[in-house]
Amino acid sequence: MPLDIAIAQFRPSKGDLDATLDACAATILRAVEGERRPRLVVFPETALTGYFLEGGVREQAMAAPELLEALNARVGGEADGVDIAIGFYERDERGIYNSALYATLGPGGGILHVHRKVFLATYGVFQEERFVEAGAGVRAFDGPPGRIALLICEDGFHSISGTLAALDGASIILILSASPARGAAPGAGVPGNLVRWDALASAIAAEHGVFVVVSQLVGFEGGKGFAGGSAAYDPRGHRLLAGPLWEEALLPVRVDLDEAARARTEEPLFSDLERSWTRLLVNSPGSGVRRPAPEDE
Repeated sequence: MPLDIAIAQFRPSKGDLDATLDACAATILRAVEGERRPRLVVFPETALTGYFLEGGVREQAMAAPELLEALNARVGGEADGVDIAIGFYERDERGIYNSALYATLGPGGGILHVHRKVFLATYGVFQEERFVEAGAGVRAFDGPPGRIALLICEDGFHSISGTLAALDGASIILILSASPARGAAPGAGVPGNLVRWDALASAIAAEHGVFVVVSQLVGFEGGKGFAGGSAAYDPRGHRLLAGPLWEEALLPVRVDLDEAARARTEEPLFSDLERSWTRLLVNSPGSGVRRPAPEDE
């Protein structure tokens, strides 16, 4: 069945939770009032606060149930049954995380999954390891639209993340990103980081036969610019749409989940991976997995 998704290329009010929650709710309501009511609205990484909070992370972090309650209170009943994926700084009893919440809005909904960023960017202008804890792993989950996995920004730069998500059954991978604009090759017309994102997301989709949706933050923080350029890719790696640069946007995209199965049948890269995965792990020294001793077999 077709699945309607709205990608919310979003600019938060940095450090103002109430204003940003109001804007998130308004974006969700605008999406559901559109020509095609989406089943899922996807916001970027740290959509709730902005990315470069550094020492302010602890003050702005929220518990996942608190975030869902705040959004439900603002959207009322108009978005009942709509799913959201949204990036935020998460607080729980064990620490602070750069997280992505997936939940269904309304009284019949609730939290379906929270992904915590595994690969924390700590180089150049990025200092995540100073302020947040790393997530433990990547897994897929069953949502109303199908089996889904969440990744956050640098998670998507490591091919193992998409592989683990697909091996856990995901047919849709949502990548929530806050990627500052960096460089531009002559004639490219877009920042160099978006050229790289296009190659990365297309490769994840084509290798694993999955849909990939990338939602990008937009705006400026402390002299650093987030260019937007959100995008979606089909299971053959073809780009379905690209968002505008330097401005907020609500981007509708319709995907046919049966297309993932067709793509995997026509080009069985993923089935080859499934057959070879365990053998590769135990026979490749770099995996760190010990091959069973003869007496263990």
